[in-house]
Amino acid sequence: MSKVEKFEDLKVWQDGIDLSIHVYQSLGTCRDFSLKDQMCRAAVSVPSNIAEGFERHSNKEFIRFLRIAKGSSGELRTQIYIAKGTGLITEEKGTELINKSRHLSAMIQNLIKTRETNF
Repeated sequence: MSKVEKFEDLKVWQDGIDLSIHVYQSLGTCRDFSLKDQMCRAAVSVPSNIAEGFERHSNKEFIRFLRIAKGSSGELRTQIYIAKGTGLITEEKGTELINKSRHLSAMIQNLIKTRETNF
């Protein structure tokens, strides 16, 4: 495992960016601007909070922002269920995004546990 020197080195941040991009691409033609905006904001919030917490250079602050990122992941997942249920995104795309969000949330939780026990 290579040393993490900047937030861009974090796999969890990279996966957060990937999820955000997938959300934007999935909603490209969505005409429900309110839900689209909410989903995009929640998706962007995940890697943004990981980055902000990392840049604080405080373990306590990093953990706090990781928890916020995890909350945003749950918020996004809820919105994906709504988008899928209302037909704004396909069942297949919705399931893919939900799985990515669950995986990302688990990664964030694991990082929180690691930071709580090792620092």
